[in-house]
Amino acid sequence: MKNTAIIVAGGSGTRMKQDIPKQFMRLQGIPVLMHTISVFHTYDPAMELIVALPSQYIDYWRDLCADCHFIIEHHLVSGGVTRFDTVKNSLAIVRHEGLVAIHDGVRPLVSPAVIESCFTVAAEKGTAIPCIPVSESLRIQNNGGSQPIDRTPYRLIQTPQVFRWEIVKKAYESEYLPEFTDDAGVVEKAGFAITLVEGNPENIKITTPSDLLIAEALLKMTVYTGLITGKNAE
Repeated sequence: MKNTAIIVAGGSGTRMKQDIPKQFMRLQGIPVLMHTISVFHTYDPAMELIVALPSQYIDYWRDLCADCHFIIEHHLVSGGVTRFDTVKNSLAIVRHEGLVAIHDGVRPLVSPAVIESCFTVAAEKGTAIPCIPVSESLRIQNNGGSQPIDRTPYRLIQTPQVFRWEIVKKAYESEYLPEFTDDAGVVEKAGFAITLVEGNPENIKITTPSDLLIAEALLKMTVYTGLITGKNAE
């Protein structure tokens, strides 16, 4: 069986307020999406990589790969109107059984240790969703006021979300619902149990200009080098 990673980069990135989508913006001189692809390739060079892009940017991406001498093999798929559609388009070209990871293209700082944990748990349980605890105080608004709530049971969800092939294929036969914000929601709605695993806090989703600055800082930090390679920092 061969494992697959679907890297979802089909968004236009309007919140970044730049001329190009955020997945193509440079992080230490290299497009964000290339960082993301490289992490999965480093983890498993034999893994099949599928990259979903806005159709109007596919040629632009090919030019970027040529300019940057980026030679990691990957299949390109046109994104859909929604993230759900984009993932469904990508799953349509997965022809072999195994485990399927679905990852945000603008999360370039996921650690190989988290990727490995997700694949290991999904192989046993069928699903594996990385998450981190909520570290800030929470309040809920009601009746014009607000009140604090216990943050202990809450988790922030990350990617890659990893599933057995037959589970995620079955789940994405469902009709789209507005409540679907990630793949775990689609899979759970189809009747499958979700297993949470520990993520890494540095695995931020680059959405705004400040996120890009944070990612730059994390990559420059010596201590982060240990995290991104899966090694313990000295």
